[in-house]
Amino acid sequence: MNMEETREKLIAIAQKRGLPEEFAGQIADLLHTEKTMNMMISYLVQAKRVSMEDCADEAVAILEVRNQWVEKKKAEYYNSRYNELLAKGINDEED
Repeated sequence: MNMEETREKLIAIAQKRGLPEEFAGQIADLLHTEKTMNMMISYLVQAKRVSMEDCADEAVAILEVRNQWVEKKKAEYYNSRYNELLAKGINDEED
C-alpha cells in the first residue's frame, strides 16, 4: 500500500467511526508517514469510543513516539561518529 492509499484508508475508517472527513484528512496530513497513519488506523479500529478529542490526543501521542524514535536514531548516529573520531584520532580525519 502506498502513502495515498493509506491516507484514504485512514479517512474512510475515521468516517465510519463518525468523524468528519475534513478532520480525518487533517489528522492524516499531520501524521504524514505510512507508519504513523497505520498506527492511527489501528487505534481507530480498536477504540471502543472515538471522539475528535480522543483522536487528536492519539495523533499527538503517535507523533511524540515518532519524534522520540527520530531523536534516538540521531543520538545513535552522532555517538557512533564520535566513537569513530576517538578511535581514529582527530589528526587522521584531516588526511
